[in-house]
Amino acid sequence: MTRLAPTQAQLRWQELGLGVFIHYGVNTFAGLEWSDGTLPAASFNPSDLDAGDWVAAAQAAGAKYLILTAKHHDGFCLWPTATTEYSVAASPWKDGRGDVVREVSEACARAGLGFGIYLSPWDRNAPSYGDPGAYDDFYIRQLTELCTNYGPLMELWFDGAGSAGRSYDWDRIVAVIEGHQPEAMVFNMGRPTIRWVGNEDGLASDPVHYVVAQTDNDQYTDSATELASMAYLPPECDVSIRRGWFWNSGDEPKSVEHLLAIYYRSVGMGANLLLNLAPDRRGRIPEEDRNTVDAWRTELDRRFSGRIDAVVANDSEGAILTLPQRTRFTHIELVEDLANGQGLGHHTISLDGREMASGQTVGIRRIHQVDATSASTLRVTFNGEDGRLAAARVYVGDPDAAVPSIPEDYLAPTTVPEGAR
Repeated sequence: MTRLAPTQAQLRWQELGLGVFIHYGVNTFAGLEWSDGTLPAASFNPSDLDAGDWVAAAQAAGAKYLILTAKHHDGFCLWPTATTEYSVAASPWKDGRGDVVREVSEACARAGLGFGIYLSPWDRNAPSYGDPGAYDDFYIRQLTELCTNYGPLMELWFDGAGSAGRSYDWDRIVAVIEGHQPEAMVFNMGRPTIRWVGNEDGLASDPVHYVVAQTDNDQYTDSATELASMAYLPPECDVSIRRGWFWNSGDEPKSVEHLLAIYYRSVGMGANLLLNLAPDRRGRIPEEDRNTVDAWRTELDRRFSGRIDAVVANDSEGAILTLPQRTRFTHIELVEDLANGQGLGHHTISLDGREMASGQTVGIRRIHQVDATSASTLRVTFNGEDGRLAAARVYVGDPDAAVPSIPEDYLAPTTVPEGAR
């Protein structure tokens, strides 16, 4: 495996693990996932928008950062931009003097939550979109406003939907980011520093490689034969708490068990998880969604209670994990030393010669749920892979906690429609 090392900013982002996505805009008031840029700006009129409520829900989930759809594909801007009249400034909300981006950024700052922005490159309202040069100028002005007026940004989210066959001036876009928000992670397009996991179900699969080949169309592969260049690009798994990304009265949140299974298949695999919460037309997180988030977090805390750190002794075969005393536990978490890049491609955890759990990559974290077991020493073997552990821990948890599963209707092969987000 190619050993490319992460930047400190990438490692900090990976350590966060869990973020919350917020999809909000004119689509919320039309009951649509997508709109074509013709919905009137006046339709955006939340009766009780409370960014603090959104941030509180994110914190209740255990999220460490929040990404807001400042502009979706319809082109409606949640800040009073100077680039277009299609924004909150033309809505009746706060008599046109409101700024959703500012309210969310300030709420995140008060809570100590990282703040990021989704700015769709595709814009179905902008008259200049048909003129690539003019639109690049337009988009650069929007990005500059967001990068200079709302404090530190920890992530900039560039959705590729709708942009097939279209090139943007990524040199200029990256220059704006590097000039104003050099620590921000760049998602998916241009010169990304993090990548899309490849589905909208929130699921990573084993192995989770951080070093991948970046091809010319901003897609990624583990095959070096198809590469344009190799890059350290850890994945982010995005999924909505509901089936849709924007609030719709006919939708409902996923079950707690489903969300638990997603957590094990994303954060537990060494990827980041970005869970979407959709505020309703009031501008609040629906009570049933907040209740689900709270119940999910409670169950996660129960499963991962009683953390006990192990002493890690790396050797030529892998590592010996020594607990302070004989302990009964239900989960094992391994953390790879990523200072020089990802190196572990397969691992096995055993007790007294009996295999307890195994998998391929470890990465920033790898979590195994096991039958309740008592031990004071565990052996981890790496099958000759080039890497080492930085840390390991076990969790006492609940010995009766079942392995969560994903409903079958979510596991059927699906084609993500272009622009599903």
